[in-house]
Amino acid sequence: MVVLDLFSGAGGLSEGFFRTGATFVGHVEADKYACDTLRTRTAYWNLRNSNKLDIYHNYLLKNITRDELWEHANVKNSNDVINTFIGDDSFDTITKTVKDTLKKKKLKQVDLIIGGPPCQAYSVVGRARMKEAVVSDPRNFLYKYYVRFLETFNPKMFIFENVPGILSASNGKHFQDIKDAVKAAGYHMELKELIASDYGVLQDRKRIIIVGWKKNKKQENYTYPEFDKIVNSYLVKDVLEDLPETKPDRMIEGKGKYRAESNQYLIDANIREEGFDILTQHETRMHNERDLKIYKEAIDIWDKDKKRLCYKELSRRRPELITHKNTHSFTNRFNVVKADIPASHTILAHMAMDGHYYIHPDIKQLRSLSVREAARLQSFPDDFYFEGPRTAQFRQIGNAVPPKMAEQIAKKIKDLI
Repeated sequence: MVVLDLFSGAGGLSEGFFRTGATFVGHVEADKYACDTLRTRTAYWNLRNSNKLDIYHNYLLKNITRDELWEHANVKNSNDVINTFIGDDSFDTITKTVKDTLKKKKLKQVDLIIGGPPCQAYSVVGRARMKEAVVSDPRNFLYKYYVRFLETFNPKMFIFENVPGILSASNGKHFQDIKDAVKAAGYHMELKELIASDYGVLQDRKRIIIVGWKKNKKQENYTYPEFDKIVNSYLVKDVLEDLPETKPDRMIEGKGKYRAESNQYLIDANIREEGFDILTQHETRMHNERDLKIYKEAIDIWDKDKKRLCYKELSRRRPELITHKNTHSFTNRFNVVKADIPASHTILAHMAMDGHYYIHPDIKQLRSLSVREAARLQSFPDDFYFEGPRTAQFRQIGNAVPPKMAEQIAKKIKDLI
């Protein structure tokens, strides 16, 4: 498949297509740090396909610089990653760059366009936070550029992913506008809400996956694919158990740092291959003493009573820890990642702001999740390196489509194409 990836983020969706052998002619993304991550991951795939992964491993071990990695992997001066905001000012330039890449790689056409515009303006949480401002938020209308790319490159199919809130945003008007624009471009589309936990991801993450195809005789019998579900026999603890114990404001990286061999879940989910022994980005944020005491209460309540700590109950148990008089507004502020259930709650980009919603289940460690743990719950492999400061890493992870889910989608799309 020849694929163009729009609004790429860190590349969770494209990772699934990389695994099926897709050739990319562009990842278009506005965030600089996410683009650096995309270049580093493209470097990984280039080196893997040429049997030179030792160079990539040297980068993970900090034996070579990022520039040296990109140079070795032929991504430093390539246009595979296009760092720009998609809009009127950039559309023609992006289009020309992709066409030049097609010519350079001796490819005839784009088979598939994938991606989804930023979801903050569509998500229920985002709409609540933005209030009236959401109405005029320009991100509501980025789908128009997605459709323009369909009209320009005329792919056989497209994948448009977003949050479930896209169906109800502006009382359904935005979604109806998307359907109308797609139809006018000559495509038929269907959608389903998929849950990541059905596809090998230990997380209850819901996404709307729209599949569209060109309306012509060759594809008149197309229907929405039945993506293969993966029966889960694992628990959340299986994604965490081999990582070393740590404390707040720590970084553990390097060879020989795992505390156990890879388990069957990590192998099945392509998170940690058997024998892989380079740990990166097991980094935790700093917490104050008061937060740690609240974390201890939250873990204790779950371990003993299987109940979630609410702020109002905390005011009864430990009134000295309360700093907000309004105990009703902060009911859901603290949440433990439960180790003994089949799927965690959703990993969100908001974890870049604080870790209260993602408390590690081990009461001995008293901390929120590390970057690597959050990435694993999203099914990112341990050799997937996130560029930028820690806040940017958490944001990239929280915004991503889980790669294991993306892989199941990519397999079926490849069969159709």
